[in-house]
Amino acid sequence: MDLVSVDIGGTHARFSIATVADDGTITLDEPETIHTKDHASFQTAWEDFRERKGGSLPPRVSMAIAGPVGGEVIRFTNNPWIIRPALVQEKLGVEQYCIVNDFEAVAHAVARVSEDQFIHLTGPDKPLSPTGRLSVLGPGTGLGVAHLYREPDGTYRVSATEGGHIDFAPLDQIDDAILARLRKRHTRVSVERVVAGPAISDIYQTLAAMEGKPVAEEDDVAIWTRGQEGSDSLAAAAVDRFCMSLGSVAGDIALAQGGFGGVVIAGGLGYRIRETLVKSGFAERFKAKGRFQELMASIPVKLITHPQPGLFGAAAAFVREHA
Repeated sequence: MDLVSVDIGGTHARFSIATVADDGTITLDEPETIHTKDHASFQTAWEDFRERKGGSLPPRVSMAIAGPVGGEVIRFTNNPWIIRPALVQEKLGVEQYCIVNDFEAVAHAVARVSEDQFIHLTGPDKPLSPTGRLSVLGPGTGLGVAHLYREPDGTYRVSATEGGHIDFAPLDQIDDAILARLRKRHTRVSVERVVAGPAISDIYQTLAAMEGKPVAEEDDVAIWTRGQEGSDSLAAAAVDRFCMSLGSVAGDIALAQGGFGGVVIAGGLGYRIRETLVKSGFAERFKAKGRFQELMASIPVKLITHPQPGLFGAAAAFVREHA
């Protein structure tokens, strides 16, 4: 069985043809990436992909969407597209469809991929628990969060959440300064404002202001590049601060969800900074939960290395819904 698997974020929409074998094995062809800003709607992006594939597509689609997926109209958190599920079959010309939250899809991927698709970040260097609760989160244009529960019989359940929009909790004076800067624009500051890709600009500007260094407002990609290369010590400090905050948030999510069987970091940005995460203050901040420090230190924290967990997971969600 073939289907179109789609992973739609705030910046990019990724498309792939997924093939599901008789034994349930899922394979993806080479993904196509489309910039959301280049298309007025998902339908026109779909038509673009269809042209790239020679004018025809399988009559099945599974969409992983960056935002809440319930209701008659689905609005994206970080791009202007909307999708009306009742019109999907008519507008796209498909017979079957599945719509899931983007990190719900990633959690499906976490449940399905092999152990060699993870690298160790912190905590005990052991596999994720085969049973119980796991927390899945990752930074990109926004911050995605999901919950995975593994049953003793090998089955699993996935829950989509909007955990990226919980309140940001400062832990030191630098965090206080970041929060003060963000509150000038946002009455309520969520963790997504601090641990998603674009947040590096505010972190960088905050550190510059604390040192009395005038710096120009610039694209977050440039700051990430200099910070990762080490060519700009202030940008490198901003990257380390980002990693520390991600560790704090990951620990909070694990406590809130009971994800004591393991925590998985995902997202394109998470993968790009994987080496920096290991060397940064991520691990220390993850454990820094007061009376629960010993419990936090017992949780294995991994990073999924599958190149397209959203696309893979969207296909897995389709199989769960329609098989």
